[in-house]
Amino acid sequence: MIEVTLETIQVSLVSSHRIFVLKETEADRYLPIWIGSCEAEAIKVGAKGIEVRRPLTHDVIVNVINALKAELLHILISDLADNTFYATLVLSTQEGEVHVDARPSDAVATAVRLGAPIYVAESVMDEAGVMPEQNILDQASADSENLGVFRDFLSSLDMGDVQDN
Repeated sequence: MIEVTLETIQVSLVSSHRIFVLKETEADRYLPIWIGSCEAEAIKVGAKGIEVRRPLTHDVIVNVINALKAELLHILISDLADNTFYATLVLSTQEGEVHVDARPSDAVATAVRLGAPIYVAESVMDEAGVMPEQNILDQASADSENLGVFRDFLSSLDMGDVQDN
């Protein structure tokens, strides 16, 4: 398993879809995953800690985990099959470890709310992970506040026929 962090959520310039990008913590490899606008908002609300008057769907998931006295140990982007990513919520319960199938967007939205680690299976990162060109990395390190460099990197990605997840 490779530990990653949520790097960014971006709007596609060619469709109504969004993309979230996970960055490997020990390297400069990224995993971009296309999602819908509602899923992107759910992740953004959790990642920014935005308070809402009533619980949203992922807040309900967190409330259920807490009510069952369980703990989200981590999430794992576990597989990529037929251009579809798969994820798992790994919970610790009184009865033992429980694995719950989830879409990557739902898993990430839950993880950011609970501060749980995010992992990607090595096989998934090997197949779908991307490395930015060295000149983009050099520009980014020269000006870490320059998000335009990262947007340039995202626009250079060839996502092929990746489906919504």
